[in-house]
Amino acid sequence: MDLSQVLKFLASLAKNNNREWFEKNKPVYLQAKANFDEFLAAFLNELVKLDESLATLNPKKLGFRIYRDVRFSKDKSRYKINMGAGFSPGGKMEQEPGYYLHLQPGNKSFIAAGMYMPEAEKLAKIRQEIDYNSEKLLEIINAKAFKKLFPSLDDFDKLKTAPKGYAKDHPQLELLKHKSFIVSHPFTDEEVKAKKFLKELTLVTKTAMPFKDFLVEAIH
Repeated sequence: MDLSQVLKFLASLAKNNNREWFEKNKPVYLQAKANFDEFLAAFLNELVKLDESLATLNPKKLGFRIYRDVRFSKDKSRYKINMGAGFSPGGKMEQEPGYYLHLQPGNKSFIAAGMYMPEAEKLAKIRQEIDYNSEKLLEIINAKAFKKLFPSLDDFDKLKTAPKGYAKDHPQLELLKHKSFIVSHPFTDEEVKAKKFLKELTLVTKTAMPFKDFLVEAIH
């Protein structure tokens, strides 16, 4: 479960993102993948203690492929320069609230919680829950422990004005503008390589859990 080896491999891959180098270093990649998968199994074991809805997940199916789909991308790099994994009750690709772990050298690792780009029906339900039950959400995201780790929702995906059906002076307009409902916490390379990383990651994820649970309740 050597994540330092994972980061080292990814750093080399970023400098040599081509098929010839990758095939030559396939054994190193397979070792990095094995280390990552072993860590995912350990992390899932800790998560299940906190969230029983994840108990049916197969740790071997949590990680995303390292091969990029370049068909519709201007960036024709063959391989991702990170390793990522999704944790939600229905599996990593399901349209439901969950968690995403991202390891990338250069101090670009992070854990995220929430829901990315929910489909229209679910997005409408989340906005409705914010409208009807904003006090509960505000209590979660303004809690001292939460705010320390997650200062605000990620705002990479927001409307410029009020969503249809909501007033432009709605008291929670900024929350309603979101099209994705995500909070994330970064980790440095040194934090990822530390022996206590699993413990720290679990604590951070536990802090995000009420936010994820709010979204679960909203869409069901």
